[in-house]
Amino acid sequence: MSTQVISIRRAREQDAGMLSEIFDAAWREAYQGIIPGVALDRMLARRGPRWWRSTIGRSRPLVVLEIGESVIGYVSYGRCRDRALKAEGEIDEIYLSPNYQGLGFGTRLFRAVRNDLADREVRRIAVWSLTENHRARDFYERMGGRVVAEACDRVAGADLPKVAYLFG
Repeated sequence: MSTQVISIRRAREQDAGMLSEIFDAAWREAYQGIIPGVALDRMLARRGPRWWRSTIGRSRPLVVLEIGESVIGYVSYGRCRDRALKAEGEIDEIYLSPNYQGLGFGTRLFRAVRNDLADREVRRIAVWSLTENHRARDFYERMGGRVVAEACDRVAGADLPKVAYLFG
């Protein structure tokens, strides 16, 4: 019987290809039919391995969830960038490869980030979600988030309403 090690660690440059694949698959699964097709394709094309390599090691933490030798998810987070929200911290992105969604890995990533932020005295954390991304919204509500703000992004001529969740 083989055992797979599951770990959460800081992203490394060699993760760039896997991060690009996760981003592409997770965004297609989450946003197809919500974000206009051409705009979604352009957003995905901008986030290739080169973009990820340039992002890793910047000021905002980026952690990955790894099973064995494969990265299956990631979280980008840090200080809250929106001063109107009553939060010190913010999760910018949390995504898993679609094959690993619904298995508890998102919960592990989310809790790890909350613990890291709590260690830095950051108690209140915000995260934005597109209103039509029901899977993400259900996840944030299960994790104890409450809606504290609404806004709208305009992408390729389409209005994309979003909500902010607050934790802590």
